[in-house]
Amino acid sequence: MTDIILLSDPRVAATRVNENGEPLVDAREVAALRVDTRKTDHDGSYAHLRADVLRRLLLAQDALPPGIRLLMVEGFRPPALQRRYFDAYAATLRAAHPDAGADRIRELASAYISPPEVAPHVSGGAVDLTLCTDDGAELSLGTQVNATPEESEGGCRTAALNIDADARANRAAMGRAMTAAGFVNYPTEWWHWSYGDRYWALLTEAPTAKYGPASLSPTTV
Repeated sequence: MTDIILLSDPRVAATRVNENGEPLVDAREVAALRVDTRKTDHDGSYAHLRADVLRRLLLAQDALPPGIRLLMVEGFRPPALQRRYFDAYAATLRAAHPDAGADRIRELASAYISPPEVAPHVSGGAVDLTLCTDDGAELSLGTQVNATPEESEGGCRTAALNIDADARANRAAMGRAMTAAGFVNYPTEWWHWSYGDRYWALLTEAPTAKYGPASLSPTTV
């Protein structure tokens, strides 16, 4: 994994945050953006993003080829949910790699689910996406959204070679549009893009991250 900066890298945690207080907004209220329901939760957290992140998503969508749209799967993730996801996947890895130490398990886990203390989704700055047609039919991007490295045989990596030409072209189209709108991709997950969080700040060499941990409560964002 030396070619990829993982979210477990100490440089991510060391990145300073200058919280700008930007609110979380509900993407379901924006008719121009399709929001999927596979991550539905009781309070609609999954459909929320920081305001500027949502604005940039719409810019990215406008940059896609005609007839193709973004399909948002998950945005904001409460810290407690992030912790549950991370702990569950780490437990699976410990069972598969009983000789691995805690640091190695954390590294392996972070290729699929971020350590909670630096998680982009917790900041409201990250979004999981795929592509669809104007009528909502999903396009092929090689794997399912949230496919693990194990079940996809590494096909979840953005630059994976074990996907077909159509999926590769679709990933490239999404990559061009998202990058032009200011997002960065987490290279172990083709569907994960972020703006304003620690990982974004590290990769773009911004002086600080814009977003720390967020909350649906407007008084604590």
